[in-house]
Amino acid sequence: MTDRIDRLLAQHAARYGVRHDVAVFRAPGRVNLIGEHTDYNDGFVLPVAIDRDILIAAAPRNDGRVALYAMHDGTAVEFALDRIAVAPGDGWVRYAKGVAAVLQDEGARLRGLEGVIEGTVPIGAGLSSSAALEVATALAFCAFGTADFTWTRLAQVCQRAENDYVGVRCGIMDQFIACLARPHTALFLDCRSLAYEHIPFDAPGYAVVIANTNRPRGLVDSAYNERRQECEAGVRLIQQYVPVVRALRDVSTELFARYRTNLPDRIGRRCEHVITENERVQQSVNALRRGNLDRFGRLMNASHDSLRDRYEVSCRELDVMVDIARSSPGVVGSRMTGAGFGGCTINLVAADRVDRLEQAIRERYPACTGFRPDVYVCQPAGGAERVKG
Repeated sequence: MTDRIDRLLAQHAARYGVRHDVAVFRAPGRVNLIGEHTDYNDGFVLPVAIDRDILIAAAPRNDGRVALYAMHDGTAVEFALDRIAVAPGDGWVRYAKGVAAVLQDEGARLRGLEGVIEGTVPIGAGLSSSAALEVATALAFCAFGTADFTWTRLAQVCQRAENDYVGVRCGIMDQFIACLARPHTALFLDCRSLAYEHIPFDAPGYAVVIANTNRPRGLVDSAYNERRQECEAGVRLIQQYVPVVRALRDVSTELFARYRTNLPDRIGRRCEHVITENERVQQSVNALRRGNLDRFGRLMNASHDSLRDRYEVSCRELDVMVDIARSSPGVVGSRMTGAGFGGCTINLVAADRVDRLEQAIRERYPACTGFRPDVYVCQPAGGAERVKG
């Protein structure tokens, strides 16, 4: 981390001149242990922050303008705080613009800033580089302006930025874990009430291995919004029989079985995934509390199968990756994680079998798919923070 910060500060000085008021802010990526596509249905999720993050070195300026440079692609952008508009082709700057706009809508008085952004969260892999960028830039804006937000409220600000300015109708999970994570824990979050609990996730003898399919994910945003619309359609149909239902979170498996035949097949399959996934999250929390990792692994496997067959957000590459893991000794559970159609799988693996799993993935996956994988062994990390200055 120290070397990264030094390089980041050197880049900031090279672009904007030597400043003595530069601060560095950090926000982590995340992987969801279980609870996929439940967050925007008012349901339950169980993510962990990972030890990959976005850093931004920033210093204030007094002209109300924001200048940002991204080290990952060498792009530089500038915009005015009093004339924020998202334009076609904005790319990653949409997240920063959205955060600034929503903070001001919520009453914050912001100053301009000049910042350099660097990250180790893979972009487009389903590990929430977008939320990490939103939260890191939000911290920078708040540090130099006049703003008073709790972590929960800041997560909501960043979620709204992605909803309104990026056009992805994401739930609260990604931003919430980026803000409120603790090392060696998972975050059990009720996405309706925003009540949360840190669940110990420090399993001796086991490792979390993330495998990136590196499949381009061009369909993900449109399909994500489509799935959300299908869930909302299911709620409206169920409300005809049970008016008190506000979201799929309110529907038990028993209640759903009663009215399943009244729903079109596709809508019914989407709803069935969300309803059973909510139950799997709660069962997973109980399994982790008891230290029953075998049970937890079986629930991970069931989650993937439901995402593949009922929610239809998996793809051949994800399924191949899961099949390789499940056939490898020492793998307790394997599932896709994130929005789907590419991205990553998460695997719970006996620590002494991690090398063997990685070797199997690197040998077998390219032969089956034509894509070269990346493999990350991760530790549950802490949430966003000001790390320097």
